[in-house]
Amino acid sequence: MRNKKILSLAVILYLAASLSLSAQPQGRRPELSDEQKILNVMHSISSHTLFDYVKELTSEKYGGRLTGTPGYNASAEWVISLFKKWGVAPSGDKGTYLQAYPNPYTLVFKGGELSLNMPVKGGIVKKSYKYEDEFIPGGTSGSGEVTAEVVFVGYGITAPELGYDDYKGVDVRGKIVLMDREVPVSPEPDVEVFKKWRPYSFHQYKLENAVAQGAKGMIYNYGPIGNPNNSYREGFIYSHVGDAVVADVFAGTGKTYKETVDKIRKELKPQSFATGKNFTIKNVTEHHPEGIGYNVIGILPGSDPKLKEEVIIIGGHLDHLGRCWELMPGANDNASSVAVLLGLAEAMAKSPIKPRRTIMVLAFGSEEQGVVGSEYYCEHPAFSLDKTIGFVNLESIGSGDRLGATAGQGNSAFVEFLTKANQKYIHRVLDSNSSSYPARPRQDAARFYWKGIPTINLGASGFRAPYPTYHVTKDNLAIITPEILEDAAQLLFMAVIDMANQDSLNFRK
Repeated sequence: MRNKKILSLAVILYLAASLSLSAQPQGRRPELSDEQKILNVMHSISSHTLFDYVKELTSEKYGGRLTGTPGYNASAEWVISLFKKWGVAPSGDKGTYLQAYPNPYTLVFKGGELSLNMPVKGGIVKKSYKYEDEFIPGGTSGSGEVTAEVVFVGYGITAPELGYDDYKGVDVRGKIVLMDREVPVSPEPDVEVFKKWRPYSFHQYKLENAVAQGAKGMIYNYGPIGNPNNSYREGFIYSHVGDAVVADVFAGTGKTYKETVDKIRKELKPQSFATGKNFTIKNVTEHHPEGIGYNVIGILPGSDPKLKEEVIIIGGHLDHLGRCWELMPGANDNASSVAVLLGLAEAMAKSPIKPRRTIMVLAFGSEEQGVVGSEYYCEHPAFSLDKTIGFVNLESIGSGDRLGATAGQGNSAFVEFLTKANQKYIHRVLDSNSSSYPARPRQDAARFYWKGIPTINLGASGFRAPYPTYHVTKDNLAIITPEILEDAAQLLFMAVIDMANQDSLNFRK
């Protein structure tokens, strides 16, 4: 009984105290600082959400996102639906989010093969190569089949002004050529010498020169990886191959591939020869010269009446390889970057502290088909290039434990904003270097840098799968690191807010 009285008294005292407190005027909560408001938005960027974006973009319904296909167009509409949901404004053609440009494309279907035909007494023994491990159909191959002798033609170059011709002294008419990618010189130590060779490094040049020389097919020592960045010539059949096929071509010839190529590079003299090997290349494709590509362009208008005329662009390519013939998901390259771009866009849209300068979020098409989408944007910009403060290109940012920022030469002040945000808020390893992008364009960053736009290429590294993942079917969700997605998006958000709200900003100095 005594315990019950003590408990009742305690309840009465508690209720009395509560009533007394509720009767007193409540003090107002202290106003959050601008930095705290921004930090709250930064922390709303979630690795779970960003990973789900990668999962969505790599799903079957988008078919690998080859620019020009219905699958790519559907992925672009999905990105647009999120922009609309968040209030990101359109900045494409005629008040839409889309910027259209011509974009032929080629579909690759199952049924391709590559085989070595070995003569034996009484017939032929065929050695067939394994899809993806040993060959992948050329992404713009003609449809059909060719069986012929293979002729090794080095780098496939005819350059009279350089005193070099891989086709001199060999007859490739009606035959299959085996050639290497790139050129026999590199940008270092003399970039000016390299630039004389650079036009001959393009895949398109190599294929078209082979056709002009009368070849009917090509075995391209490139991976083997998928790649839709090439010319299409009806009836010209080609596939990408790796070490196993090249070794079989050279076997029994008295030459080795390595010694032959090393000699070309050392002497800058062709070492072409007929191999005596007979191969069959077969591909099943469908070319679409009428294709149209799209960039997806959204903006968050600046809040300052004057500074809003200046724009900071954050971009990454939305496209990948489509099917070649299996689905190429392109999880890291480059669904991961689009996921980070979307995380940034949502955070910028809901931030209570609005950027004074305009922020553009730009998802490019056709990076994989010759870096065409960014080239088209640079020729037809939504904002004057003179008013473009800088461009951050996101490339393969979803796999690893460290970030890397490559700045266009002379743009080191641009990187400092990323470095400062990383040191203060994120604390990842952030490597940095510079480049003048001397080789053929491989990333959208090169297109902007060549136009004089201060440029950073931001990606991730540090994770190594036990198998190659670049431009093959294994670039899938299994290699994605959700935490690096979150850190990259948060880092970008803090750095972009900082840049956008500076009183003066000029990286062109």
